[in-house]
Amino acid sequence: MKSSEDIKNIAIQTIEEEANSIYQLKNYIDGDFVKTVELILESNGRVVITGIGKSANIANKIVATLNSTGTPALFMHAADAIHGDLGMIRPSDTVICISKSGNTPEIKVLVPLIKNMGNTLVAMVSGLDSFLALNSDYVLKAKVEKEACPNNLAPTNSTTAQLVMGDALAVALLECRQFTDRDFAKYHPGGALGKKLYLRVSDLVSKENPPKVVIDEKIRPIILEISSKRMGSTAVVNKQDELLGIITDGDLRRMLERNEDVSQLTAKDIMTPTPKITSSDVLAINAFQIMEKNNITGLAVVDEGKYIGMVHLHDILKEGIV
Repeated sequence: MKSSEDIKNIAIQTIEEEANSIYQLKNYIDGDFVKTVELILESNGRVVITGIGKSANIANKIVATLNSTGTPALFMHAADAIHGDLGMIRPSDTVICISKSGNTPEIKVLVPLIKNMGNTLVAMVSGLDSFLALNSDYVLKAKVEKEACPNNLAPTNSTTAQLVMGDALAVALLECRQFTDRDFAKYHPGGALGKKLYLRVSDLVSKENPPKVVIDEKIRPIILEISSKRMGSTAVVNKQDELLGIITDGDLRRMLERNEDVSQLTAKDIMTPTPKITSSDVLAINAFQIMEKNNITGLAVVDEGKYIGMVHLHDILKEGIV
């Protein structure tokens, strides 16, 4: 039985070995890598990624990453390919075949079939003198000296290297495409990630009957406006709906502490004249960051100089983006 210290050391050694394998990949980014990126960018087809065993699992992940960053891709299992799935490949598609050794029986059967179809074949392989490497148009060199497994058997360093090489390819492609956060949001509309990228203040602010009072309003109507609208604050505006200030629950409490008689006070006497504001086209996550930085719970929303409503911290939190 290994001691707790032994277990920690095994884990640390594994991490160090995989990290070193990844670091060495920078030495294998060469002309073939560049040509592969250029080929995919210039192609009207898709990227078909194939593999078998653990390499197939990595292929699936790379396909998902490419699809989400603007490069159409699909997975084809190497074993299924020779039983009919080759039909999914179109003439304009680029095929990437992932294998550690590059010499597995399925790969040796598959490679000539793809070549006969006329598609460009890219190998992602550790064995640089393998059947796959020697019969491909370009080679992405995911080379590792050995596995982190003490028996040098279980795919560890090799699959990590494949994964990182796939990420390098995807990032190079998205930067060459000038793929923006808005583009990314198109492919990630669901969940917290999508909302961070597309949900804007305009999606949260209620423009119908927002909390507001005029600058000469007396105390009672101000309190009723804050209470009835349940935003914890109200805007102070002029007749043109231009924002002059904001009054919060805290402002009311401080006003009561300072004054014995509040009956003659108006909004002008209580308001904060330079409140934090946002516009409706600002991302909701950015509005949240303004609130967090300034320790406030609401922002007045102003478009083209006109007050249109309030966005509250709770509106953002209930969307689940933070």
